[in-house]
Amino acid sequence: MDGTTEGLERRLADLLKIRALDQLATESIAAYGSEIFGFLKNVLGEADAAAEVYSQTIEDLWRGLSAFQGRCSMRSWCYVLAHSAAARYRRSPWNRQRTGDERLEQLVVQAHTRTAPWLRTDIKDKWRALRDALDPEDRALLVLRIDRDLDWAEITRILIAEPDPSDAALTRASARLRKRFQVLKQELRERGKAAGLIEGRDGE
Repeated sequence: MDGTTEGLERRLADLLKIRALDQLATESIAAYGSEIFGFLKNVLGEADAAAEVYSQTIEDLWRGLSAFQGRCSMRSWCYVLAHSAAARYRRSPWNRQRTGDERLEQLVVQAHTRTAPWLRTDIKDKWRALRDALDPEDRALLVLRIDRDLDWAEITRILIAEPDPSDAALTRASARLRKRFQVLKQELRERGKAAGLIEGRDGE
């Protein structure tokens, strides 16, 4: 995490410590909502599905804060919730019901209007099209590592949907994900060359 994120996480940890849960939820969603929505849009491949799952993620956050122990960063936990909600959606898409909480609804609307700049450029749209052909879990791995620049411990916690795994489980899963990441980078390189987005060496 950079200095700005570290400062934010300290503040969120303080709010958790004094059990100011409404404020913690509001500030967490305001801080991380946009990037979580962008992550879901990548993983699910379409804005409408991402909007549904994003809204469910916010509800899961709101309802789950009372049990959250702060063993990982709030940012990581938001990604854990989003990844889990996306997996549930892929198994059985739902029609979201409004929460009835106007604060939550407003935060949902605000985050939906803030798409990351890289989602709007033509070249990166072509790269995203290549990503969209990948398995959703592979897309999640690429977004978390390349676009979000998360460390491997955070990525592993998110993708195994467990914010506090044992050291042994974390090490094993992290090693597996690192290997998969290297394979995916090579696959994307080959696809990029085939699509004319990367020039091959020596006439390749």
